[in-house]
Amino acid sequence: MEKLEITEMAGMAAQFVNSTNRHVFLTGKAGTGKTTFLRQLSSSTHKKHVILAPTGIAALNANGTTIHSQFLLPLGTFLPDRNLPDELPDGASFYTQRSLVRRHPLNAKRRDVLRNIDLLIIDEVSMLRADLLDAIDSRLRTVKRNYSQPFGGVQLLMIGDLYQLPPVVKDHEWSKMSQYYRSPHFFESVGLRQAGFVYIELDKIFRQQDDRFISILNNLRNNIVTQADADELNAHFHEGGSIPKDTITITTHNYKADELNRIELDKLEAETHYFEAEIADDFPENIYPVLSSLELKVGAQIMFVKNDTVDGAYFNGKLAKVKSIDKNSIEVLMAGTEEPYILKKETWENKKYSVDETTKDLEEEVVGKFSQYPIKLAWAITVHKSQGLTFERAVIDVGRAFAPGQVYVALSRLTSLNGLILRTKIDSSVVSTDNQVIEFGKVKDAQEPLNTILQQEQANYLSALMEETFHLGEIQKLISQIEQKHDSSGEFEDDEMKSALSILSNNINREAGNTDKFRQQIRYCLHHREYEKLLDRIAKGSAYYIDFVQKNLFILVKHLEEVKQFSRTKTYQTALAEIDLLFMKKWEQMDMAEHIARCIIEGKEVTPQPKKDEARIAKRKSLVGEIVSFVEEHPKNTKTKSGKTRKKKATGTKKAEKGSTFKVTYELAKDGLSIAEIAENRGLANTTIEGHIAKGIEAGELTIDKYLETDDRETIEQILKDNKGANSGEIYAKLNGQYSYSQIRMVQAHLAKK
Repeated sequence: MEKLEITEMAGMAAQFVNSTNRHVFLTGKAGTGKTTFLRQLSSSTHKKHVILAPTGIAALNANGTTIHSQFLLPLGTFLPDRNLPDELPDGASFYTQRSLVRRHPLNAKRRDVLRNIDLLIIDEVSMLRADLLDAIDSRLRTVKRNYSQPFGGVQLLMIGDLYQLPPVVKDHEWSKMSQYYRSPHFFESVGLRQAGFVYIELDKIFRQQDDRFISILNNLRNNIVTQADADELNAHFHEGGSIPKDTITITTHNYKADELNRIELDKLEAETHYFEAEIADDFPENIYPVLSSLELKVGAQIMFVKNDTVDGAYFNGKLAKVKSIDKNSIEVLMAGTEEPYILKKETWENKKYSVDETTKDLEEEVVGKFSQYPIKLAWAITVHKSQGLTFERAVIDVGRAFAPGQVYVALSRLTSLNGLILRTKIDSSVVSTDNQVIEFGKVKDAQEPLNTILQQEQANYLSALMEETFHLGEIQKLISQIEQKHDSSGEFEDDEMKSALSILSNNINREAGNTDKFRQQIRYCLHHREYEKLLDRIAKGSAYYIDFVQKNLFILVKHLEEVKQFSRTKTYQTALAEIDLLFMKKWEQMDMAEHIARCIIEGKEVTPQPKKDEARIAKRKSLVGEIVSFVEEHPKNTKTKSGKTRKKKATGTKKAEKGSTFKVTYELAKDGLSIAEIAENRGLANTTIEGHIAKGIEAGELTIDKYLETDDRETIEQILKDNKGANSGEIYAKLNGQYSYSQIRMVQAHLAKK
């Protein structure tokens, strides 16, 4: 298909993404080019990003992956709270902020990807539930170690049409979700409401050119269908009779579409042929874009399910009829033109995101492939599967019990009224759109002019980006945490390895004064709009700090390569790799700082800088290669396989006082740290710290109020009183797994103290 023009609203959306950090909801009526915008933005933005969607098919169509796969979210309902509420419905699965961290941790691969991104793109956001978006919020805050900003400071681009497919919520799920959300739609997310967003609507319709048809579709969206609209649509009503050639039926359910396709295929007397897909590696059945075993006959009506990006011979939704079949060839006649075409197999790729171990750069990894003819039988299709398709002629057979938006989705697949055939008359009193969606649409009219918002958000972004780029505190904090954890498990025998992290820490500490002064200069220039001076300072500062980063990267990577020589160091290696990732992120930000600042100041589009990226990656590869060769030639020789030795106690010192590890936890708890923060600080599991807290409660060092709400405590107390003599497992079962064993021990300790 031809490339769509860049409209004013599409250009505005791209500016918000590339030159601000404001969350963006991008919408538009059917046929306004949302999918094309996504593809063009993905290939042109300078921001590191991933593309996600709520379902496997939607993710495949968007060239991304699913939300659940990237965030490793459990199946069930997320509640934006620390603890589960009482009286959960039977057969339902719920999880919270706490259980997400403790029971469903991210693996290192996905964690690194999320640490690397600046932008999260979610396609088909109309299907995204509010609770799932809040689960994403919780994950990103944890991964980015940024708990004060929604989504951990990552920008969201949410693309979709709320007047199309709604999110699916079961009654038993809504019984608890309704305590937190006014509706299940994504825009009710707690995190998104806290952060705010800009509402942008693509307004140029490419699919339909008929003004009257466009007007009717708009009225359908807005629940203001007039009798004149209904009469004009119903003029195309045909109760029965044969279906014209090159026409597809759009119906409500899969079984109806399958039944119609089966009936029509069986009518053909030609020989049946089967064509099997070629499937390689990881390509789950639930995201197959077409049938793995394709059944065809000469005369079968088929539809292309993909755009031909090579020759432009067909597009997604184009109809055709099978003319001939032999072992090596399928020839079809294109609908409308009768032009012959020999089918070619297409390959779909199942992609996942990863971070390259050497370059630390974000990349797409193809984990599976599916090759098959890009067609399906097309006498009928469901409303759901028709979304995104374009038809010149169609039979609309969706009955009278219309779900919100279904009539609009079905009718908006057509290019004009001339191709419409109705099997059921449309009653204007029955057609409906979700009122909450209509109310949400008023956000666009209530917000300030987009140009005004853009200017303010660009200024905010530039200021925040400069602050973050030239701030090394995050790296320093992480090094300190790793040093504390490593110190508790013994030191390296080799003096150079023993001091590596301390050297890094000292280097950053010594630079702290300079970075503070430099950031003050940047603030001054921004405040007084001394832009030439600002750009000069950024250029010189970037060069200086890139050199600083490179020198410290050499120390870090050398230490990491030496650590890899020893056994039982995997956890430590993972920690070092996180420091490495942060250093590379700083380098990347410094590479782009002057360019982004100049573009925003001069009102230009912020474009990628591939030459800088290539140079950075080449420098990184050279650095790593040099270090690997050196380490191989100069291995560390130590007495132990781990290269570590337990710390020896100083002469004359006593054995550590019994219970001292608990006291450390007590002191941190008294300082106001949460269980998760204490665990991270000490390098211990949350459950271990909870056990310490329980002991502290029993010893009178701590009180239970900070760790359990009164209602939760009383619930556990009652079960304990009603089941005296029961063991912890029995109590846990009686509480339906709502509380952890550690929480039960805390209450037991509280009762013992009383």
